[in-house]
Amino acid sequence: MVRLLLCLVVTLMLSPLASAQMWPEQFDDAIAVDAAVVAIENVTIIDGTGADPVAGQTVLLQNGIIRAVGTDVEVPGSAYSIDGSGKTLIPGMIGMHNHTFYTTSQRRIQMDATAPVMYLASGVTTIRTTGSYAPYSELELKRAINNRERIGPRMFVTGPYITGGEGYTYMTRLDGPEDARRVVRYWAEEGVDWFKAYTLITREELAAAVDEAHKHGVKVTGHLCSVSFREAVAAGIDNIEHGLFTNTDYDEDRPADSCPSDFRESLRDLDMSSDDVQATFQEMNEAGIGMTSTLAVYEMYVPNRPPLEQRVLDAMSSETQAEYLATRANIADQDSQLWKDIWAKSLAFEKAFVEAGGLLASGVDPTGYGGALPGYGDQRNYELLHEAGFSTPEVVQIMSLNGAIILGIDDETGSVEAGKHADLVLVDGDLASDPALIRNVEMVFRDGVGWDSAWLIESIEGTIGIR
Repeated sequence: MVRLLLCLVVTLMLSPLASAQMWPEQFDDAIAVDAAVVAIENVTIIDGTGADPVAGQTVLLQNGIIRAVGTDVEVPGSAYSIDGSGKTLIPGMIGMHNHTFYTTSQRRIQMDATAPVMYLASGVTTIRTTGSYAPYSELELKRAINNRERIGPRMFVTGPYITGGEGYTYMTRLDGPEDARRVVRYWAEEGVDWFKAYTLITREELAAAVDEAHKHGVKVTGHLCSVSFREAVAAGIDNIEHGLFTNTDYDEDRPADSCPSDFRESLRDLDMSSDDVQATFQEMNEAGIGMTSTLAVYEMYVPNRPPLEQRVLDAMSSETQAEYLATRANIADQDSQLWKDIWAKSLAFEKAFVEAGGLLASGVDPTGYGGALPGYGDQRNYELLHEAGFSTPEVVQIMSLNGAIILGIDDETGSVEAGKHADLVLVDGDLASDPALIRNVEMVFRDGVGWDSAWLIESIEGTIGIR
């Protein structure tokens, strides 16, 4: 039965308070644990720092903060105790490319009601929206979450896309560097946290946008093309999205400030150990610029991927499901060798970036033709990063602490460490034994309040693509 959460009054902001009397009775079914002191005992921890899993641990939460982690933690008799036997505890995932809108092959839907619920239920406790279709809607959603009027993760809101003069009509189409400054000033004053440059922005416009953003304490990321990765580094960008899929560093014939339709052909035979690739990595790393992996959205364009999951189909409305399956079948019929080749290169690019010292984070990007759902797509990224060759501790770090570092909140969240906010995900099973177990999220803690993942998912089932 669909139980819509439109009227829920919930908070997920970083607050040290988490006591039962703060939550109205209507949340009883959604909240699994709401106690001032919580002890998760005999659990295996993958802490987000890159360290190996450690079994038999106790984690003590008090007033929304992780107070102690270890084998000799003194648990007060008043604590609410959770038996973590056979379960894994990881930090809450930090989604670095997690829109609140969603697209199918034919529609774009602002999903203020369902996207935040799906993110939280899937274990994503913080998101950066990374390009906004409706900035005021997202700013209002952030306010509502902070004021206990809606349910969702902590939000970092990105302003409207900024691109060149021929971009999509829902984006801000710039008319030179001064126009870029004007747009950035306006939205920075409105309260956005980041901006996202898009594929047709010029180098001068990007440099002006970054300079103006930094004057207002705001940062800029980019889905690039007309500006290559190395050119974006020179312009002062703070983050780069999508990895190899959007990098024009290696298209020798690309005219300046242009996005050739065929630039991906230059990626098919790319050697990750080449001087050109290593120069990209070196310049990004020297500038401290992280990269966001969004494998789940690009996987959809590889024939017969991803594996069909019934839970994904169940979450969609009937119309959305039909559109998705039809487009997926069409892509399978085309059987593009180009996408197969670039997919393999993209996995290798992300692995090589980290091996060169790069800071890799992750996000779902629930766009494309609809197969990468909010939250579920983040979980799929967890599996795909393993496919790229990362170990379980590395993947957990990429999806938690690394994102926190890029957002500048790593002193507050992103790892299972004493003194940090209790943003945690309890997974049923030994997560290190099988990446697919990331789908078994049982409970998600946000500031020490444990949310029932299954209940939240059931509450929006059949509505993805509608609201």
